[in-house]
Amino acid sequence: MSDDGVVQLRSPVVGTIVMVMAPGASVTPDTVVALVESMKMEYPVAAGHHGTVSSVAVGVGEPVEKGTIVLEFLLAPMAVPGAAAEIPTAAEGLDRLGELMERTRLLGDGARPDAVARRHGRGLRTARENVADLIDPGSFIEYGRFTYAAQTKRRSVEDLIARTPGDGLVCGTATVDATPVAVLSYDAMVLAGTQGQRNHQKKDRLFGLVRRQGLPVVFFTEGGGGRPGDTDHAVVTGLNTEAFHAFASLSGAVRTIGIAAGRCFAGNAALFGCCDVTIAVEGATIGMGGPAMIEGGGLGIVEPDAVGPVAVHVQAGSVDLVARDEAHAVQLAKLLLALDARQAASDDEERSAALRTVLPEDRRRAYDVRGLIDAFADSGSVLELRLGFGG
Repeated sequence: MSDDGVVQLRSPVVGTIVMVMAPGASVTPDTVVALVESMKMEYPVAAGHHGTVSSVAVGVGEPVEKGTIVLEFLLAPMAVPGAAAEIPTAAEGLDRLGELMERTRLLGDGARPDAVARRHGRGLRTARENVADLIDPGSFIEYGRFTYAAQTKRRSVEDLIARTPGDGLVCGTATVDATPVAVLSYDAMVLAGTQGQRNHQKKDRLFGLVRRQGLPVVFFTEGGGGRPGDTDHAVVTGLNTEAFHAFASLSGAVRTIGIAAGRCFAGNAALFGCCDVTIAVEGATIGMGGPAMIEGGGLGIVEPDAVGPVAVHVQAGSVDLVARDEAHAVQLAKLLLALDARQAASDDEERSAALRTVLPEDRRRAYDVRGLIDAFADSGSVLELRLGFGG
């Protein structure tokens, strides 16, 4: 350290710079101001004092020798020899804890009472209410909960933190009746449940974990499709979005269950349609194009709830099960997960005797197909898919 309070920080090993702070950044003694990668390990360079980065000698990707100067920073006045000593307090740590608690509070439904009241007024539940109903209490490990919409070029960070929690997607891992699962739920109270840049990244991360661990997926897909309002990263072709390919490729590898309530359009509907089993809640509307896209294509003005009513999808066979409400949809999802986890029951003599007469001896005699299924299946385990299709 020089007499003028300038400190030089040097690389502890031979390696490559993978992170270095920019000039002007404020540091504390514990701040990691640079990372040096050597033999696939990362070595942190800590500031050791309070101060401000004044200059950077190397950039990310540059090789360094042991002892190479990485950056310089100027000590804060209280840290310069001879300066008046200041007694540190716990205020900074308490501020950070308070920030964490406030950020956590803003994630909950209690922070948005007006939006919750509107949801309930439509007979719908919030994303977190659906997740809580599905999973075992205390089992949820949420991914990317503190993200917010990538719109800092036109909105303040404070506003985005308060109004776009999780970037409109609640997702993570949990257990359902002790079975490990992945669960995702678009939050229709955040920018209409649209697909933002950061919630796409959350999905990409989670779908990779799903494949590696073989987790079944329950996906609440309500939302308005792709979001045009994100500004922080330029999007030309969207080829950096892997979610659609990654999710479609899970078919046949793990069980995927989709639940559509409310309005489910465009990309949200695409993910719903990729699910192995699709559950539509009565009153939902599901379509590959929302009202704005329909009108923009010159096809007229269509009210959101008229785009793709459940009755149309039942007749077309594009939904497998219809639920009375979201609570019923969750019950159906739990039953599907239980069927996957259930061990095959051993046949007893009573069942064997019933199976001998389930088909008529006369091959030309008509019989009840559902009776045949019930005879083979465990009691209460049958879920008939696409009941209204093909009539």
